[in-house]
Amino acid sequence: MCNLTDPIFHNEDAARNHLEAIRWPEGAVCPFCGERETVKALGGKSMGRGWYHCGDCRKKFTVRVGTVYERSKVALHKWLLATQLMASSKKGISAHQIHRTIGVTYKTAWFMCHRIREAMRDDLPKGSGGMGGEGKTVEADETYFGKVSNPRTVRADGTPYLKGGGGPANKRAVVALVERGGNVRSFHVQKANRNTVATILFENVTRETKLYTDESRLYTVLGKQYATHETVRHSADEYVRGEVHTNTIEGVFSIFKRGMRGIYQHCKEKHLHRYLAEFDFRYNNRQAQGVSDVERRDNILRGAEGKRLTYRRTAQFHAAAA
Repeated sequence: MCNLTDPIFHNEDAARNHLEAIRWPEGAVCPFCGERETVKALGGKSMGRGWYHCGDCRKKFTVRVGTVYERSKVALHKWLLATQLMASSKKGISAHQIHRTIGVTYKTAWFMCHRIREAMRDDLPKGSGGMGGEGKTVEADETYFGKVSNPRTVRADGTPYLKGGGGPANKRAVVALVERGGNVRSFHVQKANRNTVATILFENVTRETKLYTDESRLYTVLGKQYATHETVRHSADEYVRGEVHTNTIEGVFSIFKRGMRGIYQHCKEKHLHRYLAEFDFRYNNRQAQGVSDVERRDNILRGAEGKRLTYRRTAQFHAAAA
């Protein structure tokens, strides 16, 4: 649990000192050239507290520079409070609630939430592998959520949709992989077809893994590439057969959909990848893994380094494709 009376949530100096301790445990490091030895703290009323000067590249900086908090006019203690609220809310917290709680405008709160989601984003490069392994189990599944930006009015065979274009073809597709007792990786894809799923599986899951899925034909051939591939037949009301099931990944999807429908309610398709990063982060830093709310928040603060997100980039992301 977290004590919201902690000074870091209402005192700017305490918030800055906490972030500096997280980012620079061995002393301030210049974000421009990486130098530590020639960095000195600046004093005086003109600069204010928290400023440093690098004698090597001769640039001035604060702990915000080189993080998602850079060039933000929002007080740092409010950033930490918003981060704490997002870290400790299992199904998320809306920008409207953030705006009412910390006393900023809704537009500011909306942008803050997206910056914090950027800090939650996994730094691993796409297709970095690492999931599964000998004796380990990975569950794979796909789900469909919301509606695509440009819904189709006819099916692939040319026949029209009878109820306004429903079905998976007009919903946003999400493919997810979860290692039992480990982490989850979720991907928003344009189409959840065999080629797309194959790329995601082969780039992220090692071949020595036991793969469990439902009876979807997407995995019939792909599963032969793994040590074991077992399926459960949901269409025949079979959900568990010994250790064979997809209940873990279904639980991940359940929390995601409850949060998206009950908390966020509406999400443009161009922002869906950020919400997936948020839910993945909280699952991968869950209490069952021994991660407390405070540690989860501090992991977000660590992830804030080396990432920038401008309002223009957030508002116009994928605008050409939308």
